[in-house]
Amino acid sequence: MSVALLWVVTPSVEISNCFGFFDSVRDGNWLLDSSRFISRDWGSIRAKKGRKQKWKSCSLSTDLKYSCVGESGLEGGSNFPVLASMVANPAGEMTISSEQKVYDVVLKQAALVKKQLRSSGHLDVKPDIVLPGSLSLLSEAYDRCGEVCAEYAKTFYLGTLLMTPERRRAIWAIYVWCRRTDELVDGPNASHITPMALDRWESRLEDLFRGRPFDMLDAALSDTVVKFPVDIQPFKDMIEGMRMDLRKSRYKNFDELYLYCYYVAGTVGLMSVPVMGIAPESQATTESVYNAALALGIANQLTNILRDVGEDATRGRIYLPQDELAQAGLSDDDIFAGKVTVKWRNFMKNQIKRARMFFDEAEKGVTELSAASRWPVWASLLLYRQILDEIEANDYNNFTKRAYVSKANKLLALPTAYTRSLIPPSRTPSLLTKA
Repeated sequence: MSVALLWVVTPSVEISNCFGFFDSVRDGNWLLDSSRFISRDWGSIRAKKGRKQKWKSCSLSTDLKYSCVGESGLEGGSNFPVLASMVANPAGEMTISSEQKVYDVVLKQAALVKKQLRSSGHLDVKPDIVLPGSLSLLSEAYDRCGEVCAEYAKTFYLGTLLMTPERRRAIWAIYVWCRRTDELVDGPNASHITPMALDRWESRLEDLFRGRPFDMLDAALSDTVVKFPVDIQPFKDMIEGMRMDLRKSRYKNFDELYLYCYYVAGTVGLMSVPVMGIAPESQATTESVYNAALALGIANQLTNILRDVGEDATRGRIYLPQDELAQAGLSDDDIFAGKVTVKWRNFMKNQIKRARMFFDEAEKGVTELSAASRWPVWASLLLYRQILDEIEANDYNNFTKRAYVSKANKLLALPTAYTRSLIPPSRTPSLLTKA
């Protein structure tokens, strides 16, 4: 998975089958072999999840408007529908929207952090509980996670080096778990993965949260969740996103796509905030910082979707709202044909506009993070935004051309990200400000 958040992922990432789970699934044994993971015989992974969210300070709902996707393009007079807490299903019954479901999770995660803040005044890292012979093994586990992060998310990894050692290692552990999870359904051995295999992976997750890790990489995450107020729910939700990938290849509207994208990408933000920490001087509400993390995950994943339209089509998948395609005068056949037309350009302009809005919303929250955590987040954000620029530079041909950020531009983004990371939280009241 493209860790969104990604706070956690750099643009054109390729990763491999280092996770051992696939061979064991084929053999009927779901347990991972950590020695296989340590090997360098890694296959490939790609990222392709996305979603959009609209939010303000304490609610993901918003009154922000977007021009509709239609033949008239950005000048269209109508708007994207605003997600509300209730939506009507095909039978006309009112149900809870995906946005509200996700916000309920946000509130729970924010409450965990606020509880610790009330008890200690700041997010403490709990001390290591050292068992005989365990410290060196745990250190080795974290180092291995760092190696994976360094190889497959280079820019983000460089940013993590400014974090405290405890936070840095914890972020590496979360990153690797997300990679392993995404590899199950998105890697070269994805055809061997069944719903039952994902159930076993979830059971294994529960074990490591109970302090019973199976391998060295599980041990790193198990140690992390003891030290930081990280909840299991976002991890479970990410696995649910993998289940959706096994059974679903179309999304009739944005409400459906929104939930999928929360599962596969927004979850990473919720996992990461307790580790990255909120600046002590921040006046923002905890909920708003989580919302910003969620917005960045959505923006990154929307970008992945737009970048990978052609690649996904070769696999029979379309991660674009069907109703918005229809409004633009487009259909699945147009996607599979892979021809850039006026209708397609207009449609893409609006999709890019939506993604940029989420990047804008995410920026408001990055400055509220602890000072040492801002640089990697800014680097991820700035690099992903540039992918949208590249799609435009390719004349919206995301069927046969893959938009990517050059190495030179990646390097140029680092000092910009670092400069922005030095900007402290605003002390001026805003929508993010605590009441």
